Amino acid sequence: MLTAEIIAIGSELLTPERVDTNSLWLTERLNRLGIEVKLKTVVGDDDARLEEAVRDALKRSRIIITTGGLGPTEDDITRKTVARALGRRLLLDDRVLQTIRERFIAMGRAMPEINARQAMIIEGAEALPNPHGTAPGLYLEHDGRAVVLLPGPPREMRPMFEDHVAPKLEAKAGGVRVVRRILRVVGMGESAVDERIAPVYTQYKNPTTTILFNRAEVEIHLTARAASEQEAELLLDGLAGQIEERLGDAIFAFRGETMEEVVGLRLAVGGYTVAVAESCTGGLIAQRLTEVPGSSAYFLEGVVAYSNEAKRRTLGVPQELIERHGAVSAPVAEAMAEGVRRLTEADFGLAVTGIAGPTGGTAEKPVGLVFIALADDAHVEHKRLLLPGDRHLIRWRASQAALDLLRRRLI
Repeated sequence: MLTAEIIAIGSELLTPERVDTNSLWLTERLNRLGIEVKLKTVVGDDDARLEEAVRDALKRSRIIITTGGLGPTEDDITRKTVARALGRRLLLDDRVLQTIRERFIAMGRAMPEINARQAMIIEGAEALPNPHGTAPGLYLEHDGRAVVLLPGPPREMRPMFEDHVAPKLEAKAGGVRVVRRILRVVGMGESAVDERIAPVYTQYKNPTTTILFNRAEVEIHLTARAASEQEAELLLDGLAGQIEERLGDAIFAFRGETMEEVVGLRLAVGGYTVAVAESCTGGLIAQRLTEVPGSSAYFLEGVVAYSNEAKRRTLGVPQELIERHGAVSAPVAEAMAEGVRRLTEADFGLAVTGIAGPTGGTAEKPVGLVFIALADDAHVEHKRLLLPGDRHLIRWRASQAALDLLRRRLI
């Protein structure tokens, strides 16, 4: 199987403000072509470090892809550094230079002479057109390796890869396809999931299985290799079906869907509507539901009743109920769910109240104590949770549990 590595170039990628999303996208596309990414490296705008990274990559990988550093400024070092690592010259390509000039003319501007650097092409390389920017990409073969230089901006990099690089690499892949699938599990820990499904997945060498924990859910990553995508999908269907038999309704997604996408689809298909009343989550449930395109078909309203007065005034929670049981309690959560359903005339009212911390907890009601409730026209139910984590995690896990309560009612 062909192996590849990706080198993301740019000092900004080594700061907390920027994330290398290009490597994630490229990995997914390369996997689909049957090419396995073995290593990703982020290198700043440092000639020596980049040259070292490229030389090392040439020793171990059949395909090397760089992203970024193809601009016209002094810190755009990719072309010259890769050329030096390969022992090749940089040559001015008049056709590429004319294309860059014409692009500036089309924008009503004269090309700054500094942009002529972008027409410097590594000897023996093919210049890859960039209709979305001035920096051409480069593709070349070197000692049986494919070396690809792509621009950093995703709007330039992605179409260039799809149109000019993917067909070349697909021909090299030799007919192997890699297909991945993510199953998402809620309400179970990583160890409990593994204990249930290990007797199944350990019987398979293809597909392979990886189990990961992610905030409020367990992810089961399945990877199949086959001669075609269809054959790989059939292999995944067989293993996923056996895992479903072991885990049942705890699996809420079979192709990596988020909880809010799954809940939204079930609401839409059933023709139901929902409204939410939130205290400790501060609108997070409403935010997650409305992140899904088309959510206006089923999401009616969200109320953030953070104070006791807001719970009483807006949702109609009786004051004596709060005084007797406290704002963080099952009776108040149920009253909030019934109140928001009554207020909005939604089919379902979903509510959450709790103590997200880090302060505010007591021995009787510690940080992480959360009550969620769901009301419809027939009855109301609640769940008591004691969630671990910091404030952010408690809020997220409370929102996940609330959405899962609705999901289970819908199925």
